[in-house]
Amino acid sequence: MAALRGTTRHAADRNKMALTTIVLILTGLAVAGYLAGARRAYASVGGPSNLRRLHSLPGYHGFFVAICCLLPALLVLLLWVVVEPRAVVVLVTQGLPEAARGLSEGELNLLINNIRNLAAGDVVSGQVDAMLTDAALRYTELSRLGRTLSAVLVFGIAVLGAVLAWRRIGTDFRARHKVESVVTGLLVAASSIAILTTIGIVASVLFEAIRFFREVPLTEFLFGLNWSPQTAIRADQVGSSGSFGAVPLFAGTLLITAIAMAVAAPVGLMTAIYLSEYAPPRVRDVAKPLLEVLAGIPTVVYGFFAALTVAPVIRSAGEAMGLAVASESALAAGLVMGIMIIPLVSSLSDDAIKAVPRAMRDGALGLGSTRSEAMLHVILPAALPGIVGGILLAVSRAIGETMIVVMAAGLAANLTANPFEAVTTVTVQIVTLLVGDQEFDSAKTLAAFALGLVLFVVTLCLNVLGLQFVRKYREQYE
Repeated sequence: MAALRGTTRHAADRNKMALTTIVLILTGLAVAGYLAGARRAYASVGGPSNLRRLHSLPGYHGFFVAICCLLPALLVLLLWVVVEPRAVVVLVTQGLPEAARGLSEGELNLLINNIRNLAAGDVVSGQVDAMLTDAALRYTELSRLGRTLSAVLVFGIAVLGAVLAWRRIGTDFRARHKVESVVTGLLVAASSIAILTTIGIVASVLFEAIRFFREVPLTEFLFGLNWSPQTAIRADQVGSSGSFGAVPLFAGTLLITAIAMAVAAPVGLMTAIYLSEYAPPRVRDVAKPLLEVLAGIPTVVYGFFAALTVAPVIRSAGEAMGLAVASESALAAGLVMGIMIIPLVSSLSDDAIKAVPRAMRDGALGLGSTRSEAMLHVILPAALPGIVGGILLAVSRAIGETMIVVMAAGLAANLTANPFEAVTTVTVQIVTLLVGDQEFDSAKTLAAFALGLVLFVVTLCLNVLGLQFVRKYREQYE
């Protein structure tokens, strides 16, 4: 058994190394194809002195050969990587005994997972019998065979593509057009990834949210005042029926975001004004990097700072004034979150102020304005679209923050406007609902997708409002 595990572990390592080796060899073949294509282009006109006879420069001919060598082979390799594991699983399943193939879908999936883990040298649940050992060995053999076939197929396609492209090179061949068409297609494909990813995210969230709203009415979710998502998963299990009124979550999110922006917006904006217009160069060279350090601190560190330093200070100060302050409060989370967002607001506002044309500054000062008057009446209005955009980004950052709220504000879904009480936010509840092994057939788990859909809609509305504001004032000052 130990020998089997060692053999399969080495096989798994070889699988990873084989894929890397294939890609490296393909890259070498593409480089060789580029050199051969460029050399044939030179030879077709009798040397560098007759390059005018070529429709395209030799470099384009070389790139054409390299693309024909590399691109089809990579596409075949990608398709093979996707299809081959599934084909191996099908073949291994067909080789199992009749009793094993007659298992239920869940039990068969568990058996296949054990075979795959044993072949990879990982931990296997249950006993390792002769059937499992034979299946793992067959899995390893088929994987090795697939690795060999993939290498032969990919290298064959690469060489064939390079040879066919190399033979097409001549004085009248429009290599530049071909290469530019391929590059344009690659750019379009790359730019489409973000769009397709966004569509996929929205579709997945929307699909699960619709499943949730089939069990919980939309009006109860949006206007209910009690959030208690605990439900009984099985019929024989004693548990709550669940209450999914999300108003306490929305109120807690808005409360903490408002506190954070009350700190970050004025402090960040005034910091940007001082550093961009008033600070001496030496002060700016020191203060700017120090301020940017705040943006690089992990949020968990801010959470520790809020829970261990800020929250006790707020509680002690409140008790000294006779106020009841919870050990976890919205004020502590909001203050620390505001400190975390200051660099974002400051950096974006500073960029917006610096982008104002120098002629506007000089014109205002030339008409007799003081520096403060020029800043207040000319520079800030001109930079207002960028400043508003930065603040909206900061609002989105505050809404999506999780770690600080978990550590400093708690998990209690309280409907309150008192910043001294414990509250929770939408993102915290999403994390809480999806932690651990969850059944995606219960309203408790599906509620996370409904909350995510609400966050998406809110963020979209903020972006639309920001764009409208920017367009309105940009037309005025451009």
